[in-house]
Amino acid sequence: MNTCKSYEQRDLDLIWHPCSQMKDYETLPPIIVDHAKGVWLYDIHGKKYLDIVSSWWANLFGHCNKEINEAIKKQLDRLEHVIFANFSHKPAIELAEVLKEITPAKIRKFHFNDNGSASVECALKMCFQFYQQGGHPEKKRFMCLTGGYHGETIGALSVGSMDLYAKLYQPMMMDNIHIEAPDCYRCPYGKTRETCQCECFVHAEKAFAAHAEETAAMIVEPLLQGSAGMRIYPPLYLKKLRRLCDRYDVKLIFDEIATGFGRTGTMFACEQADVSPDILCLSKGLTGGYLPMSVTCVSEEIYDAFYADYGEGRAFLHSHTYAGNPLGCAAALAVQKIFREQPILQTAQENADWLTKEMQHAIGSHPHVGEIRHLGLIHAVELVKAPAVKEPFDAKKRIGYAIYKKALSYGLVLRPLGDVLYFNPPLNITRKELSMAIEIMQKAMTDVLGQ
Repeated sequence: MNTCKSYEQRDLDLIWHPCSQMKDYETLPPIIVDHAKGVWLYDIHGKKYLDIVSSWWANLFGHCNKEINEAIKKQLDRLEHVIFANFSHKPAIELAEVLKEITPAKIRKFHFNDNGSASVECALKMCFQFYQQGGHPEKKRFMCLTGGYHGETIGALSVGSMDLYAKLYQPMMMDNIHIEAPDCYRCPYGKTRETCQCECFVHAEKAFAAHAEETAAMIVEPLLQGSAGMRIYPPLYLKKLRRLCDRYDVKLIFDEIATGFGRTGTMFACEQADVSPDILCLSKGLTGGYLPMSVTCVSEEIYDAFYADYGEGRAFLHSHTYAGNPLGCAAALAVQKIFREQPILQTAQENADWLTKEMQHAIGSHPHVGEIRHLGLIHAVELVKAPAVKEPFDAKKRIGYAIYKKALSYGLVLRPLGDVLYFNPPLNITRKELSMAIEIMQKAMTDVLGQ
C-alpha cells in the first residue's frame, strides 16, 4: 500500500469507476467521501456536498439514518447471511408480508435477488418460461419503449432502448420490439400535458397487432423514464397498456426500481394509474439505498404455472448467492417502519409542490430552460439552445457536464442526464436544503450559460 500518494491518485491507479470515461478524471479527480449524514456527503478534505440525486436515486431517508443503522446493527449480531434455497429467516418472511400489503392487487409472491438488473432478468426469464411450458413456444420476444432503461446485464439491456448504453452490444442482445415512447415535451401530435389523451398510444396498438402473438411480456418504467432524461408521461398510458396486454395475452412488467417507494409521490408510480402489473421489479429505495437487494414480485397466475412435481421440469431454477440477504431485509423493514410511523409521503408531496414554485421562480425564465417537469419530489430541468423551437444544444458541448462540474465546486452533486439537470433527493430533505440546492444550481447555470 503506497501511503505516499494521495487517496485520489491511489484510486486512479487501480479503480475503474462505473458509467465513466476515465479520461475525464484527469481534470475532475474522484471525490473521496469520508463520511455522510442526512443529505450531506463530507470528503476527506472537509468539504461537504449536498446529495440532491440520492446517490443514484437510491438513498431514501438520508445517509446514516439512525433507524436503518440500528436495524442493520441489530441484525448483524443475529445472522449476516444464509443460503436461501430451502432455508429462510424472519426478516425475509416479515418483509414479504409487508410487501404483500403495499404492492398492487395482483401481486402475491416475492422472489428475492440482489440488484435491479437481476430483478429485471428474473422477470424476463419468468415470462419466457411461463409461455414455453404453457404451450406457447412462439412467445419468446419482449416489447419495450424507446428511451427505456432497465439495467446493464444483457437481458436488461435488450429491453432498454438507450443507444448510449446498448448500441455497441447489439450483436449480443435479444431481438425485441421497441415501441415509440411518449414524449410529452416534444409531442409529435402538438398536444400539451394538459390536453394529452395519449394519442401516441397508436404506436403500441400497431406493435401489438403485429407482434403480440410472438411476445411474452411488455416492460415499462411507469410514468417516468429516468435515464432518458426524467421524461414524464401520463397515467392514462398505463391504463391503456394494461387493457392491451390483457387483450393480447401479453404479461405486463412494471420496472419500479427507480420509481418505487415514494419517489413519484405515491408508494409506487403505478398507483396513480390504478393498474396492477403481472410482475413488479423493485430495488434501490427498497433498502433505503443501504444494501444491494431486489425483489421480483409476481402474480399468483405466474407463480402457479411453475408449481409442480420436480420431475415435470417446471421449477424456476434461477438464483443469486445473496438472495434474501438478512441485512438487506432488515434495512428494508426499517424503511417500511419509517413509512408507517412518519408522514413521509404527505410531507414530501407538500415539499414537492413548494419546490415546483420555487424552481419556476428561480430559473423558469432563464433563456435556455426549455421545460421544468416534475413528479413527486423529482424535478427535471431540460436545457436547450432555443426554447421556442425546443432545439437541443450540440451534445459535443456537454453543457450539462459543465454545469455539473461547476455545481460540484459549490458543493452540490447535480449529476446530469445529458443536458437535463434534475433533483431526486431523499424524501425527508428539508426546504432549507432544497433552497440551497436551487441557489447553487442557478449559480452554476449562470456561470456556464450566462444570465
